[in-house]
Amino acid sequence: MSEQLPDLIEEVISHSELSDSGIGLTSIIAQADEDEMALLLESLPIGERLSLWQTVPDHKKLDILIAMRGDPREVLVQATEPEQWDKLFIDIDAEDLLELADSLPEELVERAYTAMDRVQRQYFTEANQYPEDQVGHWITHDFLVLPLNARVREGIRLIRREMPRHTDTIFLVNRSGQFSEAVPIAKLYSLPEHVPLVDVALDDFPVINATDEGQKAAKDVQFSTYAALPVVDENKKLLGRIDVTTASELSEEYYERQLMAGAGMDENEDLFSPVRRSAKARAIWLGINLLTAFLASAFIGMFEATLQQVVALAVLMPVVASMGGIAGSQTLTLIIRGLALKQVTPANMMVLLVKELKVGGLNGVIWALVIGAVAYAWFSDPLLGAVIAIAIFLNIVAAAFAGVFVPVILDKLKIDPALSGSVILTTVTDIVGFVAFLGLGTLFLL
Repeated sequence: MSEQLPDLIEEVISHSELSDSGIGLTSIIAQADEDEMALLLESLPIGERLSLWQTVPDHKKLDILIAMRGDPREVLVQATEPEQWDKLFIDIDAEDLLELADSLPEELVERAYTAMDRVQRQYFTEANQYPEDQVGHWITHDFLVLPLNARVREGIRLIRREMPRHTDTIFLVNRSGQFSEAVPIAKLYSLPEHVPLVDVALDDFPVINATDEGQKAAKDVQFSTYAALPVVDENKKLLGRIDVTTASELSEEYYERQLMAGAGMDENEDLFSPVRRSAKARAIWLGINLLTAFLASAFIGMFEATLQQVVALAVLMPVVASMGGIAGSQTLTLIIRGLALKQVTPANMMVLLVKELKVGGLNGVIWALVIGAVAYAWFSDPLLGAVIAIAIFLNIVAAAFAGVFVPVILDKLKIDPALSGSVILTTVTDIVGFVAFLGLGTLFLL
């Protein structure tokens, strides 16, 4: 359906009533899964989204809502009649409600909670003991588990009765419900039925703590070579598991959040959210940038007399700021990725800093010579060429230094480097570049 998405969007928008004409919109919608329908609905303006939502069968609506981002989902939640929710909540489980809870009014959360059975209500309550950034909030409970004294015959019987997705091991627990061992399913069929499962358990099977960050847990699963890993609490009690699909979803959400945070935006923002709401959310980020711009302007103001006498400096100032900003953002991006992957530590920090300073120095020399030559040819002033060359070199080296330390310091302060790093870095490179360029201009050209 992804290849057909542009055609489907055009079909929905251009037809006030859905029909089987053209590309067969109605039949395609009937065959589409919840992820495809969620993407289509998110891609439509509000009016068309609401119109299409009314044609979706009730048995599909809950899964579609779960697959959608928060903001576009809220539009559909608000448009759903109160009496419809009892139908939608018939098959809801704890994992579904955890996904939807932030988008539902409190009274609807209560109705959904009441609709679940006792076990699902317990799962929901336990999951809410952990914040959303911890993996204990997102565990799944569809796994195979047997007591520590179980034998091969019980394992085969369990497999024949049920087989959850992404299952390649059976978890073994002791009498207290604590995780003890994991047994590979593939081995069971070649063993006598009386063999204890613990005899064929895997050595050093990785375990995830419920308080681990979701991103860390996702990487543990992805690098483990197993389809799923058990999640335990502080007492080693088995709570659930994280499988490769959930791990992939957590990773995708994390990197999308990082990408959007770099522009001061929420990953749940609706493409077609109301103008006032979007403007309000973005205004905060623009205000922060404005403050940093005024700070840079204040430093420029210190050299007002110089700029009045040497107009060429004002013409070339954007070049200095731009080169420093680009060089710094390259280092910043590299370090943020390293922090996210836990690759940057105090042990390798100095080596990394030296390497980035060398890269900055080499690029600084090359581009300083190029830009100095261009400035000399443009204004026929060798001193001006030398001034901008030195300023470019200093700013690129300073950008490399800031690109390493800004995200590391923000990370130590528990501030997301992806959200604030670029603003601080740009401020640093602008101030260093302007002060170096205008200071040298004042010294040598006046």
